[in-house]
Parts: sequence; structure tokens; C-alpha cells
Amino acid sequence: MTRYNKTRQEKRQEIDDVLSELRSSGPILEMKNYIQHGKVTTYDHCENVVSLSYDIDWIFHLNSDPETLLKGAMLHDFYLYDWHEEGDGSHRLHGFSHPGKACLNAEKYFHTSEDINHVISSHMWPLTLTSVPASREAWVVCIADKLASLHETLFRR
Repeated sequence: MTRYNKTRQEKRQEIDDVLSELRSSGPILEMKNYIQHGKVTTYDHCENVVSLSYDIDWIFHLNSDPETLLKGAMLHDFYLYDWHEEGDGSHRLHGFSHPGKACLNAEKYFHTSEDINHVISSHMWPLTLTSVPASREAWVVCIADKLASLHETLFRR
């Protein structure tokens, strides 16, 4: 059976197999404490991007590497702070700076690969002009993030 003939349950199982270790880790669960868009937590936003990334890859038969795609999607906003709070003003440029912070956290906690780090660091393109997605996994997560963010902002308030 090819990857594209799987049932919905088999697709869910593939996602669970790749992400089970991440999903049970304390730092990942900490993302449930921060709001991302509307009433959606950063954790739930990342899960939405995971699901949408997998679906985009599946629908268009892009044959992305599942580990790079799914881990990159789950970790793309792994920055661990509330960007809505003013504090010292460091979050003012959150849109530009959080991919780097998420990438550093991913490396620190999970020793992520260069390919996964690229997915994380380029997901905010074109806002981050110099971090252009250069792999199919990075493009899929970049697009899925925009679509999920738009839906969360407009319809999940």
C-alpha cells in the first residue's frame, strides 16, 4: 500500500507514530499555556499546522519526508512565551524573531536535524525575507501555517 492509499485512521496513526515522543514532552506541553490566535493555544495551532501540512502533502502527492514535515510543523512555533505580553518590549518584533527562537528551542530540547531546523526557520516567509523555504517540507509548512493562522484569527475568536 502506498502512502496515498491510506485510510484516515492510517494517516492519523502515521502522524502519531512520528510525533508521539514530542507530544508527551514537558516543553511541548508547555505550549498549551500560551495563546496564539484568538482562543487557540500555541500547542493547538501547531497541531492544526501538523494536520493541514499532512493533508496538503497527501492531496498533492508531494512525497515529503514524514519526519521532517511533521516535526517541523509541530515545532515551528516552539518559542515558549506569550507574544501578546509587552514585558520588556522584546516581543514587539515577534513575527520576525520567533522562528529563530523556535529553532533554538527545537535544537536544545530535541537535537533536531538541519532539515527540520530549516522548516522551522523559514515558516514565516515572506515576512522573514532572507529565510526562503528551500524544501518541499518547508514550503508545505509555510503555506499550512498561513492557512491555519487565517482560519484561527477569523473564525476561532
